[in-house]
Amino acid sequence: MAVAFRSVGVSPALLLLSLTLLGGTPLTHSSVLIVSDDTEFARTVAARWQAERRVPEITLTTSDVWQSSAAEGYNLVIVGPVRNNKISGILSALNATSTTAATIYVSTEAEARDAQQLAAAHPHVSVIPREDGWIGTLILVAGEALRRAAATARAQRAERVATEAQRHAVLGRYMLDVRPSVNNALTSVLGNADLLLLDAASIHPDAREQIRTIHTMALRLHEIMQRFSSLAAEMRAGEKESQAETNSASQISAAGLARQHPLS
Repeated sequence: MAVAFRSVGVSPALLLLSLTLLGGTPLTHSSVLIVSDDTEFARTVAARWQAERRVPEITLTTSDVWQSSAAEGYNLVIVGPVRNNKISGILSALNATSTTAATIYVSTEAEARDAQQLAAAHPHVSVIPREDGWIGTLILVAGEALRRAAATARAQRAERVATEAQRHAVLGRYMLDVRPSVNNALTSVLGNADLLLLDAASIHPDAREQIRTIHTMALRLHEIMQRFSSLAAEMRAGEKESQAETNSASQISAAGLARQHPLS
């Protein structure tokens, strides 16, 4: 299994080793951070993920250079064996950050008792004992976490789009409401400008040019409001046509049901 290492700079104080997995289909916008002092652990996880149809981007760092801010931007953080009993501090730091990444901790046999205490102290962390079949369990749990993260991201995007559409709809309704008042004001401006320009010779040249500018800008605004009125009329016509098609389809469906189930 070929796994290529490349160095990537995350910050001046932190240098991470990124695992660029060769082969497999990358999970779109899915990224995993592995925090471990055991390079064999990271290699095992990366090699096992290669057997999957979809492979995320994996970045490796150690507990010596790790910072909690490094987790931001990742969909999943996997914590493996670390030195000097740093695991509790790492999990606490992850819980305290603003990252939305899920966290999985793979404990060793020697850490089994502590792992239960850590699971109780950090309910946001999924703890997987490092026993027979642990790598398969890890891949399954990690895959589910990434799918959940992707679904959450899609839902958030859809919510933002819906909010933006609602904002535009509110603005459109407001424009429809104020359109008569704007048209009346523009008519008054154009009328007064026309009256002033009828006696243009008696007006100072500078003032005359300013009046012409006011007249021209008022005409442009009037054209914009006319186009807006035309668009509103087209939208109303489209809504009526759509409603008519819906009613027609409903009538056809009802007629079909009536033929299939005639009244006795």
